[in-house]
Amino acid sequence: MGILAAETAGNAAGGGLIMIIYIVLIFGFLYFFMIRPQKKEQKQKTAMLSALEVGDCILTSSGFYGIVIDITDDTVIVEFGNNKNCRIPMQKAAIAQVEKADAE
Repeated sequence: MGILAAETAGNAAGGGLIMIIYIVLIFGFLYFFMIRPQKKEQKQKTAMLSALEVGDCILTSSGFYGIVIDITDDTVIVEFGNNKNCRIPMQKAAIAQVEKADAE
């Protein structure tokens, strides 16, 4: 009876080690395929918005193209189209892409 109890305790310890390895592998998978790319994308967007200058052509998250007229801390004033009266203040977070004026 004592031998059977010793084998059961040994299998339980080995099973617990395998379970810990699986948990570590799952968290490693989540980090490398979900968390890390999201952080990298956030850093790129922050760098893009910090390099934003007056005169840059932007694409908003809603699909509008415009030219930056003025920049404050968290808002920008964007001119849409050829109409000089169509200037709209918007948040920097709504900018999806920036095309520098020097590239043209």
